[in-house]
Amino acid sequence: MMSWILDRARLAAVAAAGLGIGVFLTFGWPLPFLFGPMAGCLVVALAGVQLKGMGDLGAAMRTILGVAVGASVTPAMVHDLPRMALTLSLVPVYLLLAGALGYPLLRRVFGFDHPTAWYSAMPGGLQDMMAFGEEAGGDPRALSLVHATRILLIVTLAPPLIWMLWGVDLHRPPGQSITDTPPVQLMLMAVAAMGGWWAAVKVRLFGASILGPMIATAALSLAGFVTMRPPAEAIWVAQVFIGLSIGVRYSGLGWGDVRLAVLAGLSLSLMLAALTGVFAEAIHSAGIAPHLESFMAFAPGGQAEMAVLAILAGADVAFIVAHHVLRILIVITLSPVVERVWSKRLGGGRR
Repeated sequence: MMSWILDRARLAAVAAAGLGIGVFLTFGWPLPFLFGPMAGCLVVALAGVQLKGMGDLGAAMRTILGVAVGASVTPAMVHDLPRMALTLSLVPVYLLLAGALGYPLLRRVFGFDHPTAWYSAMPGGLQDMMAFGEEAGGDPRALSLVHATRILLIVTLAPPLIWMLWGVDLHRPPGQSITDTPPVQLMLMAVAAMGGWWAAVKVRLFGASILGPMIATAALSLAGFVTMRPPAEAIWVAQVFIGLSIGVRYSGLGWGDVRLAVLAGLSLSLMLAALTGVFAEAIHSAGIAPHLESFMAFAPGGQAEMAVLAILAGADVAFIVAHHVLRILIVITLSPVVERVWSKRLGGGRR
């Protein structure tokens, strides 16, 4: 614990996050506890200051989101599951199109090698795609920057779009106050968060810090024990750590170092955003699901980030997260298999 306290890079990240929050609160800008840390750490990192994420502490804060999502899984929601079947079946179609458009963009236009282009184009978890891509011989720095830029841009663009298109007030608290939450509910949530995380790590479940608590809380919710979401204060704390984790990914790099990869990430993100818009409009026009939920379910941001936005927007959290979990599961399961088969057909060359 003492080594964490004395870690200058982490203390610098906390200071940058606090500065960002202060600026956002001063000017009344939206989502100060998410965008403030993200912007503060991004600016300070690109200024040359060495920053570092919060490690296990950051992962622990993500368990709050898992609990929030799990608490949305109620008997009424389970009864309503059949309505998700059609839109869930569209997730593989979305991923097929995303890969078919993203890979040539990164390979031909930006000149990435085969594994870097492939795993950068896959809208899956950043850490998983980095691990797969590096093992396949890709460029880990380019992979990291493309995915970090994708998450950064999607998370930045989504809130103003949600406000402009659907008139959602993102300034409102994301839940009840901690003073209005019974101690028994807080205790059950804490047990589900820590116990679910521990169990998920033991079975090596991807996204353990979110999915483990989500499954544990969902079980308690369906059994009638958990009847509330985490309080607003807990959600705000989770936002701070998520925003910080996005910003520090640019630490140690200057604009000259990241120009090509960031430009590639921006181009890929805008293409994916357009594809998301097409899917959301088609689903809404067909009367399958509401427009806001359709947009957020297919927006290729990070799983944790989209869960936060869903909570803040007052949208159907369970519906949205179900689509993101399926997206990440498909990408993690199939992308290495497809890449290996493809590489063999290319004659074994990865460049």
